[in-house]
Amino acid sequence: MANEIKTRTVRASNLNFHVLEMGAGPLVLCLHGFPDTAWSFRHQMPALAAAGFHAVAPFMRGYAPTEPAPDGRYDAAALSQDTLNLIEALGYGEAILFGHDWGAVAAYGAAGAGAKKISKLVTAAVPYGTAFFQALVTNYAQQKRSWYMYFFQSSIAEAAVSLNDFAFLEKIWADWSPEWQWAPEEMETLKRCFREPATLSAALGYYRATLGPLFRIPAEQPALAQAMSPPLDVPAMILYGMNDGCIGAELLEGMASFFPRGLRIEIVADAGHFVHQEKPGIVNELIIDFLKR
Repeated sequence: MANEIKTRTVRASNLNFHVLEMGAGPLVLCLHGFPDTAWSFRHQMPALAAAGFHAVAPFMRGYAPTEPAPDGRYDAAALSQDTLNLIEALGYGEAILFGHDWGAVAAYGAAGAGAKKISKLVTAAVPYGTAFFQALVTNYAQQKRSWYMYFFQSSIAEAAVSLNDFAFLEKIWADWSPEWQWAPEEMETLKRCFREPATLSAALGYYRATLGPLFRIPAEQPALAQAMSPPLDVPAMILYGMNDGCIGAELLEGMASFFPRGLRIEIVADAGHFVHQEKPGIVNELIIDFLKR
């Protein structure tokens, strides 16, 4: 492909996914989180293409212009299955996954459900394992950071997030990445996606379908949380911004035990939750080095 990001529609999971793509070679499927879009990877896609990879970034289910889920499902299992189905729909037998935030959740689930289809795993901002569940019980700092997850379970969340042309999204970006000076057009791209009627319901649906049930698990049942996080048989790397205002870097402790084939942990200084957008030069170098090894 030429030296520009192209768009097309890919049919998978009974959905029309709008995807961005660039380059040719082994597939790197880039999965975005909240509040974000496929354009989250605009800095990584050219670097991956130049390194000989086919970078594809879908707008996740429900994020316009991808369709809302026809079955109403926005749980983690559905996101993981989307990932595996997209690999097949794109014509590949296996892929490298790069997931940020909810995209990381989808990538972990896909690696667990279809390890033979995942050759390497790169995630950013969200750890794997039981640490997050435990932190909601024991870590006051993380309890404060996670306030929005509980708020999103309420019926007033739609009104609050959409108020004043989605000013909430600007505040979230600022809280989670306090040193990031994003360009106005980048926020406008995000808001354009969220102005589409179905996007907000879908985005909140991720939290309601996945974390709503999790919050109802009794705290004295850590074994259940453990069962939800089996070891992942894939070489992995996680990227973290030292100043992440969403999920604390302390939650990385113990994560390596879930990756028998090795976990590389890279903490990036002077970066927050959107580390790959804030420090693209550093992140791109780390990713290419990991993929080429």
